[in-house]
Amino acid sequence: MADKINILLLYLPLLCLAFTVHEFGHAWVALKQGDDTAARLGRVTLDPRSHIDPVGSLLFPAIATLGGGIPLLGWAKPVPVDVRKLRDYRTGDILVSLAGVFMNFVLVLIFTVALAVFFGVVGGLPMEGTVAATVYEFILGGILVNLGLIVFNILPIPPLDGSKVLYHYLPAGARESYRQLDQYGFLILMGLMFTGMFRFLTPVIYAMASVFHNLASLAA
Repeated sequence: MADKINILLLYLPLLCLAFTVHEFGHAWVALKQGDDTAARLGRVTLDPRSHIDPVGSLLFPAIATLGGGIPLLGWAKPVPVDVRKLRDYRTGDILVSLAGVFMNFVLVLIFTVALAVFFGVVGGLPMEGTVAATVYEFILGGILVNLGLIVFNILPIPPLDGSKVLYHYLPAGARESYRQLDQYGFLILMGLMFTGMFRFLTPVIYAMASVFHNLASLAA
């Protein structure tokens, strides 16, 4: 139990940061593309209070982690987008959909730079049980959490961001049927998660994190 609590304390702030930046990206790009819906609701901000869902971003990840389920599983408040207000429906919708994962990638780069600086100061991997080791785990966690959100969100499963992009590349006759899956999206995702169907994502995320880890080590 102590290990699970430590994981929660270390990664929950990182998850909330990743959620906040992700949703900010959607809201900011939507505004730039002509839709002020999110802006009028105060969502074009990096204030976590505007994006964090008390249940989805805090309580549910805590229960999932402490209960031995999928660590840090959760969600933030979705940014409302009125596609009718976008200057160019297709281009605007694609850009808004990709904005969240792009912002998470920016965070990956920031944490990678931080890791390079850390290696430069410490001189390599820290000893276990030290303050430096905790800082190392936190920075590495920032890379992992944001890569996880990127990989997860680009999956073409409604209502994830990847599905909104794929929608515009489907044949006209298939678009409406695909969009109707949105109403079942949450149940589909929960079913896939709790049956372990997303386990294949873990080695992909860790392989990607290893690349950025190595880049930071080389840069140091």
